[in-house]
Amino acid sequence: MPQFIDRTKSLEQLEGERWGDPPADSTSLVRTIYEWRRRPIGTLEPHELARLIGQNVGLRWLLPLGVEILREEAIGQAAGGFLDGDLLYAVVTRSPDVWTADPELGRQLKTTVSMLTELSRYLKQEVETFLASLPEDI
Repeated sequence: MPQFIDRTKSLEQLEGERWGDPPADSTSLVRTIYEWRRRPIGTLEPHELARLIGQNVGLRWLLPLGVEILREEAIGQAAGGFLDGDLLYAVVTRSPDVWTADPELGRQLKTTVSMLTELSRYLKQEVETFLASLPEDI
């Protein structure tokens, strides 16, 4: 995963790949993902990141942003702040290979999820599954 991410660029610019227009018979989700790929990634809201990450789109660029947002939310949660469960779910349910490929990002997420409180039973299960899937050295 990149150390510096230019948040003023879109996924299309960062990846150097333009998808063009979605197929005419695309679902609204597919049309929306095509649209979001054209926006600067720094303008994407947490729920938009969750959808893109959940579809494995732009993980190289979006996972670090998602982990950063979750870390900020975990810190704020202690003061009564809000946690975006959709973003958490999208991030922790990515393939274990993602975290093996970027162990530092995996460590950051591991530290972040350890700070979370008041998770639903469902999210708590997903977090536990994520933690169990990490290699021992992460």
